[in-house]
Amino acid sequence: MSEVQWSPVGEDDVFSQRVREQWTEQLGRRLDILIAGCGRGGTLDAGRSDPQVTGVDEDLPPLRAHASSRQDLDACYLDDMRTVPVPPRSYDVVYVSFLLERIRNAELVLDRLAGGLRPGGLLLVKLRDRGSAYGFCDRVTPSWLRLALWKHFMPPGSVGPLPAIYEPIASREGIRAYCLMRGLMIAEDYSGATGPALRGPHAGLVKLVCGAVSALSGDRLSGTNDEVCMVIRKPQNHFARLI
Repeated sequence: MSEVQWSPVGEDDVFSQRVREQWTEQLGRRLDILIAGCGRGGTLDAGRSDPQVTGVDEDLPPLRAHASSRQDLDACYLDDMRTVPVPPRSYDVVYVSFLLERIRNAELVLDRLAGGLRPGGLLLVKLRDRGSAYGFCDRVTPSWLRLALWKHFMPPGSVGPLPAIYEPIASREGIRAYCLMRGLMIAEDYSGATGPALRGPHAGLVKLVCGAVSALSGDRLSGTNDEVCMVIRKPQNHFARLI
């Protein structure tokens, strides 16, 4: 298994760099990339590789509006994530961007996405950690209150509000266990503090609340890091126990 690397910053640059390296390793063959969570964000700088990029996401009004405005997608499918088209072994890179924490049956969906990878492909995962104070506040706040507070706490241009489901897999421990069971190799593991409310007009208050929640939990819930980013590789051999 590859040595896991840690860093608190620069995840987007790392993801883009790994995609460019993947293109080089394939001797310049065009990359096929799937972005799962394209309605909220998720972009990659593939350099001069000129990949074929497909986006998938849930069919919700704010996600539909953002996805339709993107110019970097060659194809886009919005539907229930359990049924959107993900052909097996069709992609060199699958980027799962802030998706797992906001959908139900997240492990089943991740199985479908990982099954879309070719052997040796990259699974790039970015999620809001349910084991963080920010993630805890997000998932326990009633949907009606989240809707009322959204425009007051989020920076302009934020996509949402979106569901906050946070099944067990939407955590660092959940992804580690998933990779162990599926024979996937975690190559790099990053942490960050990027919750949108931390960049909004009341960021100071949000940080204060997260700090208080962390303290009340005995530091079990992190008050400083709320984001998990992982570079995961699907092995070339038959030990990858994927569908």
